[in-house]
Amino acid sequence: MQPTPAQPRPAQPNRAARDLEIESLAEFDEIVAAHGTLARYRVQAVDLTGRTEVLLATDTTGAVFLGCPMSAEAAARVGASGALVFPPVPDLPFDPYRAFVYTPGELFDSLAEGYEATPDARSYAWFQETRADGDIFASMLRSIHDDAVSDALDELLIGARVVGVMGGHAMARGTAEYAGAARLGRDLARAGLTVATGGGPGAMEAANLGAYAAPFEDGMLDEALELLAKAPSFRPSVTDWARAAFEVRERWPDGGSSVGIPTWFYGHEPPNAFAAHIAKYFANATREDGLLARSGAGVVFLPGAAGTVQEIFDNATPNYYESRGEPTPMVLVDEAHWSERLPAWQLLTSLARERSMASRIGLVDRIEQAAEALKRLGS
Repeated sequence: MQPTPAQPRPAQPNRAARDLEIESLAEFDEIVAAHGTLARYRVQAVDLTGRTEVLLATDTTGAVFLGCPMSAEAAARVGASGALVFPPVPDLPFDPYRAFVYTPGELFDSLAEGYEATPDARSYAWFQETRADGDIFASMLRSIHDDAVSDALDELLIGARVVGVMGGHAMARGTAEYAGAARLGRDLARAGLTVATGGGPGAMEAANLGAYAAPFEDGMLDEALELLAKAPSFRPSVTDWARAAFEVRERWPDGGSSVGIPTWFYGHEPPNAFAAHIAKYFANATREDGLLARSGAGVVFLPGAAGTVQEIFDNATPNYYESRGEPTPMVLVDEAHWSERLPAWQLLTSLARERSMASRIGLVDRIEQAAEALKRLGS
């Protein structure tokens, strides 16, 4: 059957769709030099204002340009050739077409002027304003942004063994609980796992901090905990809290890598600066499901409140139905918390009875037991 205009022949039929994505100027130049065409490629958030001559001379049939600045002449030419051009959206504190997840430096840019001046705070303010007025254009931009972040996160985690660490935002720096969560993150990272958290303060920050400390001598983490204790919470000042984290990063640069997956839905919780890669979402449901779904090596649940309880059963449901395949390990930490104060353990064990997930759940009393329990349940 010969292809019709409605069924275009792919420019390179043996290549996966992801291989047709261009996400940097260097990659753009490499593709043009190697193949001499941009036909069917997807160019994502690349500044092409300096590539007008290339765009005028290169085949762009069926290409898609997502948020790529370019000259008016180039935009007119590629549009006339059959390419789709989605221009950058002006006056936004974020890029809805972004090709990569965020870095701490990016979200906290302008912190010297106060947290309110940062892209993170300005994006939250935009979210608060637009979700109240019901503007369909704004909701579309949020959806495009979150889809782009998910795509970038998938690319980042290819081949990674991801372990989730969940816990409450109220866990303060300077406490034994915070130090324990940091040591857990360090142990998991040193075991070759990629630590992923909800990306916020408290237990989440502690686990990301531990992963950051993994390449250093053990004493580094002890010193870092002392420095951070000067600003124990993001309340009353996010600025002071974040500055303390960047002080640690500056004193010990090039720490270990981990992932934070926070949300502007909980805008009162700022992202922490110890996750090297931050996949921040507007939609909390997308963020929650994505974090748990990507934690294929299991999840550790530290003491928390309503949010952590929700995460336990968000994770238990696909394990119960095996909708993502074989159940993954779940380790709950602090017997009194999960058996008495918030008795999630009893419900979890009842759900697991006579299911394959029964051999993949565990309750430990001390955080020092969590890494070994995770390993045992995953074997």
